[in-house]
Amino acid sequence: MEQECIFCKIARHEIPSQIVYEDEDVVAFKDLNPVAPVHILIIPKKHISGVMAVTDENSDILGKIFLAAKTLASDTGIDKTGFRVVANHGKEAGQSVFHLHFHLLGGRALSWPPG
Repeated sequence: MEQECIFCKIARHEIPSQIVYEDEDVVAFKDLNPVAPVHILIIPKKHISGVMAVTDENSDILGKIFLAAKTLASDTGIDKTGFRVVANHGKEAGQSVFHLHFHLLGGRALSWPPG
């Protein structure tokens, strides 16, 4: 499954994307269908299928993802106005790619609850 995962292919640079952040463990890139002026997807390079696949052994990636989100929020200026970090898990929550990922959203007023 990892070989066919579109986010794994992006992390391996097999599929072009607008990468805005990368380190040893994390890649972040612009969403193809943004719902806000800033809409960046932040993923672990290692395939983890979703929130429920986070374990004691791989949970350190969550801190690295949030540090990347902090850096990206500062880089884009949304740290001053506010932003949202969202992870969907499962089809009913809207997860369409089954690789753990977080949406960094900002650049406009965000309503709640999200529709």
